[in-house]
Amino acid sequence: MERLRQDDPSQVGPYAVLGRFDADSAERAVPERRYLGRTADGERTVLVCVPRVGADPSRWAIEAEGARRLSVPRFLGIAEVGGTAGFPWYAAPYTPVLSLPAVLAAYGGPLPEDTVRRLGAALAEALAAAHAQGVTHAGLSPAAVLVTPGGPLLTCVGAVRAAAPDGVRRAGLPGLDPGCLAVEQASGGRPGPLGDVFALGAVLAYASTGHTVPEQSELPPGLRRLVGTCLSSDPALRPQSAREVLRALVSPAAGEGPGGEAHRPAGGAYPPAGTVLDHAAVPLPGRVVAALAAQSAALLAAELPAPQQPFASPQKVH
Repeated sequence: MERLRQDDPSQVGPYAVLGRFDADSAERAVPERRYLGRTADGERTVLVCVPRVGADPSRWAIEAEGARRLSVPRFLGIAEVGGTAGFPWYAAPYTPVLSLPAVLAAYGGPLPEDTVRRLGAALAEALAAAHAQGVTHAGLSPAAVLVTPGGPLLTCVGAVRAAAPDGVRRAGLPGLDPGCLAVEQASGGRPGPLGDVFALGAVLAYASTGHTVPEQSELPPGLRRLVGTCLSSDPALRPQSAREVLRALVSPAAGEGPGGEAHRPAGGAYPPAGTVLDHAAVPLPGRVVAALAAQSAALLAAELPAPQQPFASPQKVH
């Protein structure tokens, strides 16, 4: 939990703001401002989010309401959306959680390949479920991945659409990680599932190397080919579904040949997901678990801001 700055709100809806969720160093690539808040009676603690300064609040609010209506496994469950036309917000119940950049900071660098595979498999499974419902995430980035003791959650749904409408160039817009924007989205194209596949490749690259646009040599050999194809500028050369990425992650022998070269079994079908790697759980390194515990402890110890006393004019003394 980060200290509030002078330009941060002290109150969002019914929630007193206790601290900022994201570190200053990560803020440029976060498509919304995220805070930890609590009700005045202390009964509810939430992750509460508002638009970035300079963003279009109406587009942001539309995406927030759309995300609230979703029921997709591993998508952050939004409990309420509120605010005004100029200052909308949404809130989700708090659980100990770190953004993926904070996870790498706590760990001290890129994550082990096994952890990356499990994390990526859980994200790919979530995207596959969303795509099966006709939903495109359109906002996947390291900042959009929230890691909890029970596995990752996806947030920032629709961030690409909220940043600019279709037909408007999105490259270089604040809050969007350029390494996670497929070429067709950066140029203003309508977000689609293959754009999510591109962004998933960028997230895998980030978890493995610390940045979303790595050199091939930086990637673990077992992930090199998969990440490289996900990040292809040509959508036709990417894996054609999140399910295909999932199968390659949980069955590395099926997804990679010698030296990291692509290999598909005869007939082009991968074994059923889970054949090699059980991705139901994502064991976290001890330093990450300690960071989650420290966040929870700091939040429990945080005191609500003292209510402001109404101004009273001085009484005249006779």
